[in-house]
Amino acid sequence: MTDQDTRYAAVRSRDSRFDGEFFFAVETTGIYCRPSCPAVTPKRHNVRFYPTAAAAHGAGFRACRRCRPDAVPGSAEWNVRADVVGRAMRLIGDGVVDREGVAGLAVRLGYSARQVQRQLTAELGAGPVALARAQRAHTARVLLQTTALPVTEIAFASGFASVRQFNDTIRTVYAATPSALRVTAPRATPAPTSTSTPPGIPLRLSHRGPYHSAAVFDLLAREAVPGVEELSGSPGGRTYRRTLRLPYGTGVAAVEERGARPRGRWLDARLYLTDLRDLTTAVQRLRRLFDLDSDPYAVDEHLGADPRLSHLVALRPGLRVPGAADPAELAVRALVGRATAERLVTRYGKLLDAPSGTLTHLFPEPAALAEAARADDSPLGALTAALADGTLRLDPGADRDEARRALDALPGLDASTVAVIRARALGDPDVAPPGVDVPGTWRPWRSYALHHLIAAGEWEPTS
Repeated sequence: MTDQDTRYAAVRSRDSRFDGEFFFAVETTGIYCRPSCPAVTPKRHNVRFYPTAAAAHGAGFRACRRCRPDAVPGSAEWNVRADVVGRAMRLIGDGVVDREGVAGLAVRLGYSARQVQRQLTAELGAGPVALARAQRAHTARVLLQTTALPVTEIAFASGFASVRQFNDTIRTVYAATPSALRVTAPRATPAPTSTSTPPGIPLRLSHRGPYHSAAVFDLLAREAVPGVEELSGSPGGRTYRRTLRLPYGTGVAAVEERGARPRGRWLDARLYLTDLRDLTTAVQRLRRLFDLDSDPYAVDEHLGADPRLSHLVALRPGLRVPGAADPAELAVRALVGRATAERLVTRYGKLLDAPSGTLTHLFPEPAALAEAARADDSPLGALTAALADGTLRLDPGADRDEARRALDALPGLDASTVAVIRARALGDPDVAPPGVDVPGTWRPWRSYALHHLIAAGEWEPTS
């Protein structure tokens, strides 16, 4: 079958495994949908396929109000790929275009703005501005339907440059005015509150396929650094909370564990932000922390065929590799361990303006730690200095090969620590467990194999 025939077969079967991997639009209705849309399947000759929602917008289609294609998980391809397009998509997701423009995105990628525009348009059917615009529209819909903030405030909080641009985009994407979109919220919005202290924003962080939350929350519980993180509740009903340093302010995130009988393919979360312009960035950082854009179908099928891993995959279908809300923080913690990280927070961490329960601090920035360690030649000093001066980049747009070389050049980082940083801070899906005889058949999912071994107690970092 041709690729388009395969995609149409997925649409006919309403196969949710492909949600976010592509979108389909119907010429007779002018609407685009996710593959699992429950509406009547359109005739093949009326269907067009697009790699991104932005490409469908650019072709003149509006989002389906029934399946809400803008709410699906991101494509697992952008989660995995290490090339310039994959790096660009992760940076756009983090809000770089909204904050720094296309020129800033290009500088981070090491390409000219024209090259970035050309590569994204050729592969995705939309350039960086259109991709960022689609993301802003989704952020605006979330705020319209989950908060009682005034529409004008939502426009700027979503990243739009003007209220007119906001109104035009909402009408184009959703075929409705912002006010009409707010009326269609699935539940009533909260009563208005003081805008100086925005209410918590409830979210559903979607994912595809099974999600083995117990192993993720177990790991987060073992690693939690007091003051920055906390877990409450009992297994099966735990809540993870942590502080976030964000471009415009700070935040506190709360994410709930999935129970034995989850309600759907999402994690319930709530964000408390000092500046609502940070919403998109905060959501993307939570998605990376909980590895919500991976493809468990591909990972489990591949690793489950290996005799050594088959029973581990069967025990934990949908196992994820927890990432990092702050890659630099993860790198420091991987090196020094939990106890030392707690001391660093107490001594060098920045106090929140208002504590949130036991959460009192932001994890110290690399520059502060590098300054404190300036007089010694410790591994921590070398690592934080490299992070502070940009010699080592771990952000969503970092080149993974360059980062690996920079890590290998730092003194005092053993193979185990480097592997953890690469798998979790960089989100590299193919990091081999050090000291383990790894067959080539585990590629390209060796990071997931590593975490199956960690969950089974067969491997652990040495730091």
